[in-house]
Amino acid sequence: MSDTKWIEGADLTAGPKYRALADHIESAISTGLLTEGAKLPPVRQLAWTLGITPGTVARAYALLTNAGRLEAVVGRGTFVASGRPALPEEEVWAHPTESPDGPVNLFSPRLPDMGQVAAIRAAMHAVADGPMNDLLEYPNREAFEPARRAAVGWLSDVMLGSIGHKDLVLCHGGQNAVSLVMQAVLREPRPTVLVEELSYPGFRRAAEMLRVDVADVAMDAEGLIPEEIERVARRTGARLLCTSAEMHNPTALHTPRARREAIVAACRRVDVQILEDDCYRTAPARAPSYRALWPEGAWYVASISKTISPALRIGFAVAPEGQHAALRRAAEYGFFGLARPLAELARIVLSDPQTRETAIRVRSRLADYVRVAVNTLGGHDLTWREDVPFLWLRLPRGWRAAEFARAAERAGIQIRSAEVFTLREGRAPHAVRISINGQIPLDRFEAAMTALRELLDDPPEEISI
Repeated sequence: MSDTKWIEGADLTAGPKYRALADHIESAISTGLLTEGAKLPPVRQLAWTLGITPGTVARAYALLTNAGRLEAVVGRGTFVASGRPALPEEEVWAHPTESPDGPVNLFSPRLPDMGQVAAIRAAMHAVADGPMNDLLEYPNREAFEPARRAAVGWLSDVMLGSIGHKDLVLCHGGQNAVSLVMQAVLREPRPTVLVEELSYPGFRRAAEMLRVDVADVAMDAEGLIPEEIERVARRTGARLLCTSAEMHNPTALHTPRARREAIVAACRRVDVQILEDDCYRTAPARAPSYRALWPEGAWYVASISKTISPALRIGFAVAPEGQHAALRRAAEYGFFGLARPLAELARIVLSDPQTRETAIRVRSRLADYVRVAVNTLGGHDLTWREDVPFLWLRLPRGWRAAEFARAAERAGIQIRSAEVFTLREGRAPHAVRISINGQIPLDRFEAAMTALRELLDDPPEEISI
C-alpha cells in the first residue's frame, strides 16, 4: 500500500489542477516526504482521494515523468525516480528529439513538444482507465458523438457556416479525410478531380488509389484562376476540385475572400464540388471557408497534425449541408470508423482547454524558426508567414530545383523540390519548400539556413548555367 501522508495539504486551486498537483508532488519529493523509489498511488485511487478526475492525475504524473522526477514501470506503477535532476519546464517542453548527428530533415514540418506529450500521455492513461466496453466493443455512431462534438468545438476558429456534430466524421488524419470525401462524391466510371498546378501530393495519391484521373488548374498570386477552373472542368468533366485556400501547400499563398467567391461561382457553373484541405492552418482562419460560402457544395478536411501531433492520426471531414450520410457511409463501410479508444483519446485532447493553449505555444515556437530562416535567406525570393510551418523559396536564375535539392542534401539538409508538388506531365517552377523542424536546436537550424544561403550565393559549377 502506498504511503499517502504527502497528499495532506494539497492545494489544487491555483492554476490548472494537473499543474498544481504536479507542483505538490515535486514539493513532496524535494522536502523528503516522497523518497527515491517511493510508489505513488494508482491514478484512480489518487483521483478519488483528491476529488478530481483520473485524467488530471494522469496528466500530472506524465508531466513529472517527462521531467525525470517520476518513473512509470509497466505492470508495477509509478515511482519517484532515482538520481536524475528535473529539467526546467521550458526544457521539458521544447527539448529537441532529433539526433544531432544525422541530416537536418526539412522535408515536412516537425513540431516541438510544448506540453502536448504530457497531455497525450495523460489522456492515454485516462482512456486505459475508462469503461471496459470501450476496449471490447465495435465502434458505433452513438459512442462517437462526444468526440464529434469536441471536434466541432476545436474547429470553432474556422468560418464553416452552420455545422453540427452529425456533419462531421472522425478520420485517421487529413489524408484519410481526403480519400473519404472522394469516395463520397465521385460516382462516374472514370471520374476526374481538379487540383492546383502546385498542390499537396496527397490529393494525387488518394485519386490514384481510387482510380481517379487528375487534371491541374493554373494559379496566380491569389490562388486558383476561376476561368481556368471552368475551362479545365468543361474539358475533363471533373466533378471535384481539391484546393487549399487558407494556407496553400507548398507556396504559403492565401486566397482572399473575393477570389474564393469567384471560385465558388465558377464551380457552380460547371457543377464541380469543392474539397478544401485546411490541414496546414495553425492560426485562426482569415476568410470564410468554401463551406461557409457554398454550404451545399463544399467539403472541408483538417487535422491536428500541424498543431498538436501527427502521431495520433486524428483528422476531420465535414460534409456540405445534407450530404453527411454519404460521408458517414464511406467511413463506416471502409473501416467502421476510428477505434473507440482513439475516438475517446480525441475527445479528451480536443475538449481540454489547455490543448488550444498548447497549440498557440507550438505556433509561437515555430515562428522563432521562421524568423531565423527569413533573417538568413531574406535576400532571396521567399514566401512566408510566421504562422506557416514552411517557406517557399524561388531559386535565382541559373538554378534547377531538383539539382539544388540534391546539393542541399550533400550539405546535410533535406528539402522538397517543386517537382514533388506537380503532376507528372506538369511544369515545375525552379523553387523548393523548406519546412520548419522544431525538434532540432534553433542554432542547428540557423546553421542549416546559412548553408543554404551559401549554396544560393555560390552555386557549384556542375549545377550552374
